[in-house]
Amino acid sequence: MSLAEKLIKDFETLPDDQKREVIDFVEFLKEKSQRELGKLMDIVIAENEVALKELSK
Repeated sequence: MSLAEKLIKDFETLPDDQKREVIDFVEFLKEKSQRELGKLMDIVIAENEVALKELSK
């Protein structure tokens, strides 16, 4: 059984209020990942500001 199949199987056995908690947690993880990616991009831009300005000419 794949991870996705197990997740779906287990998810289907939960009451609706716990299903909502699972969905909220997944959304939290996705947002956290996006924030971390944004921070990483800010670092890359800051560290390469001169080169990026040169490339934009």
